[in-house]
Amino acid sequence: MNSFPAIAIGGPPHSGKSVLTYLLTQALRTQKVEHYVLRACPDGEGDWSQEAPPATVQLLRYKGAFSAAFVDRICRDLERRHLPLLVDAGGKPTGDQERIFDFCTHAVLIAHDDAGLAAWRELAARHGLAVVAELYSARTGQDEILATTPVLRGQIANLERHTATPGIAVAALAARLGEVLAYEDAELRQHHLQHAPTELAVDLDQLGDWLGLPRTERRWQPVALPAAVAYLPNAPISLYARAPQWLYAALALHIAPRPVFLFDVRLGWIEPVALACAASPHIPPISWQIEQTRGYTFMDLRLAEAYLDYADFTDATLPPLPTDRGVVLSGKLPNWLLVGAALAYRTHPWLAIFQPQFSHAEAIVIFSRTQTHSVGATTRLTHRLPS
Repeated sequence: MNSFPAIAIGGPPHSGKSVLTYLLTQALRTQKVEHYVLRACPDGEGDWSQEAPPATVQLLRYKGAFSAAFVDRICRDLERRHLPLLVDAGGKPTGDQERIFDFCTHAVLIAHDDAGLAAWRELAARHGLAVVAELYSARTGQDEILATTPVLRGQIANLERHTATPGIAVAALAARLGEVLAYEDAELRQHHLQHAPTELAVDLDQLGDWLGLPRTERRWQPVALPAAVAYLPNAPISLYARAPQWLYAALALHIAPRPVFLFDVRLGWIEPVALACAASPHIPPISWQIEQTRGYTFMDLRLAEAYLDYADFTDATLPPLPTDRGVVLSGKLPNWLLVGAALAYRTHPWLAIFQPQFSHAEAIVIFSRTQTHSVGATTRLTHRLPS
């Protein structure tokens, strides 16, 4: 049995589960409670994956209809979780779909009325879930705390998508969940690093300390890349901790073709997907847009499906790009996929990563064989960027 708690956020449809989940993960982030969020329903309200900080949580949005295969995947993800988990559980689980709750440990229940809470209270009891809180969802009014023991009870108001703000009910519930989810950071790190698949495991937070970087949330800057790359020996490595994707890609390229492993909060220790280039590329879950300029090729990779399964990338291929110029990669992708794409183009003169939150008109150089592009420098983009 997995030792990390998994807390189901359950209630009838349109009761505010997804908005509550978003507000809770923001509050837990402020409390520095390590966790991630799994959306375990294809029809969950609200896609917050572009709202929550990707460095803090893993928000997985599934679209389409429930199926036995879908439920199997969710149960697999729950069973092998590597951090404490919040689970957006959906509003109308059927008998087969209720298998999901067998892999959870606790429940937070939310509904507009007593009947809605009663139905979900029965479901929680049926699957042996410890109920942490029961909340009435009100469209108007104020938050109220009605009881704090043994179960937190109260009213939470105005759970409207995009406009909801945390009140006293979210604060009280986040404090309670912080107790359930609490793991010392050092304890989690030790647990994960002990299971690294290589002799050398690099904690990127400790590397940042060694380089003298300030302890702030966004402490990694491109100027630190040359020193970070120089720190690594030419040996297989495992990379751990939150850090920008351009840092992960740069370190992986530095030691290539030696193996690199990345820690993924959903999958554990994995290698980047192996992607080759082929005249007839085949990578079904991904689409791309390519722009050619005189100095570089810009490749924007986009998700064609909402759920990315690591196993689906066996024998996947990317299109070949002109080898006489650099490559700039862009895309909101998991580390294991973006790093895999970077490794596929490592024979090019230079490689850069475009991340608009860093600069809307520049890309960060992560690998170079030329004197005109230095690792850690930024290169200005001259073409019209995709929206």
